[in-house]
Amino acid sequence: MESSSTLKIISDSFIKPRIISQESNKPIYLSPWDLPWFSLNYIQEGLLFRSPENQDFSIATFLQDLKDSLSVTLTHFYPLAARLATVKRQNPPSLTAFSNLENSPGARFIHATVGLRVSDIIEPTDVPLIVHSFFDHHQAIAHDGHELSLLTCQATELIDGIFIGVSVNHMVADGTSFWHFFNSWSEVFRSKTRDGRFAPVSRPPILKRWVPEGSDPIIKLPFTDNNELFDRHNRPFLRERIFRFSSDSLSKLKSKANSECDTTKISTLQVLSAVVWRCVTRARRLPENQETGCKFAVNNRSRVSPPVPEAYFGNMVSIVRGTATVGQLMDHGIGWAALRLHQALVKHDDKAIKGFVDSWLKNPFVVKMGEYVDPNSIQMGSSPRFDMYGNEFGLGKGVAVLSGYANKFDGKVSVFPGRNGGGSVDLEVCLLPENMAAFECDEELLSVVIGEGAI
Repeated sequence: MESSSTLKIISDSFIKPRIISQESNKPIYLSPWDLPWFSLNYIQEGLLFRSPENQDFSIATFLQDLKDSLSVTLTHFYPLAARLATVKRQNPPSLTAFSNLENSPGARFIHATVGLRVSDIIEPTDVPLIVHSFFDHHQAIAHDGHELSLLTCQATELIDGIFIGVSVNHMVADGTSFWHFFNSWSEVFRSKTRDGRFAPVSRPPILKRWVPEGSDPIIKLPFTDNNELFDRHNRPFLRERIFRFSSDSLSKLKSKANSECDTTKISTLQVLSAVVWRCVTRARRLPENQETGCKFAVNNRSRVSPPVPEAYFGNMVSIVRGTATVGQLMDHGIGWAALRLHQALVKHDDKAIKGFVDSWLKNPFVVKMGEYVDPNSIQMGSSPRFDMYGNEFGLGKGVAVLSGYANKFDGKVSVFPGRNGGGSVDLEVCLLPENMAAFECDEELLSVVIGEGAI
């Protein structure tokens, strides 16, 4: 399928904020939550829709409305129309990084076509590789935002569908901020009146970056050259599959785990993560004494005191890890593993979060992806709480949420809300082919999964 159907770019343009204020022309200095991530790929997620059946639908009008509503949305989310900049300082030698709207052409907008049907995307066992081309910035890393757009929105026409893919630089936004922007863009699009006007966003982002009280908002990184800020990680070929879990199946699993541990505190996501952790560990055939882990990308906004509003725009995520030896993980039940993860997350409180930031400010570092990826662990990303299927753009409910090439490695698992809602969950699992072959046949997994594929 990949070789016979190639994506073609029809048009490529840049979109600026509808209104550029004096405030938006000021640089936004990056925070301790943003600065470690120069080497991360862009966030790439989007929605697949079926083409509207009404005869009045015009793709030209639809694309223009996407562009116009994007321009209105960028008035509020103007850092996404900027570029990154780094300034060298001499005494002491250091680098300061910020985003800057001046001299930027804006956010990028691509219109593309591909000779495939919706069924070609959602029916194969694995997510087809062609999906990676539905997003801009393939293999780009955050540091590339010095030259590349920090945001690209790509509308890809299929024979009987439309895919809207969004790529956002990971130094200016985390998953919470990504979906805040996506939700706001969809909201503005739907607000168009008969005379062609759009309403402003109902929940504007909070753009002032968070730093500890009393800290200098302009952070000096202890490096002398931009090349010290990043590395490029070459990942192996991975299989990507989507597994679906019903709310009923997850409810039973949660009850079982809590019953085993005589508690009610274990959450649905914690027990589902424990299942995946156990199944992937079995698939890898690791020795019993090997330490293994399950990592979570945790939103810190509500965990710090005082809490930071969810509308805070930027990164505010920590990686929290529960650990066990392979022998411990296999010798105990699902409740034991889930409780282990629950306890690791409980410990991640205001004191732990601020302690990490204080330590980082004393000795700033950037994460090198080659060292970050742990072949003996899994990492849970994204969240079933994000409002993904609420983004309709006048096309009706999306058929599937899909992601691009970005930030995937053996053991990366992204959590999406199920299309049917009600507490159902979809997992996008990325594994080496030999590991996926064992994982997809694991009896523990098959006892709770209801299906696979994009729908």
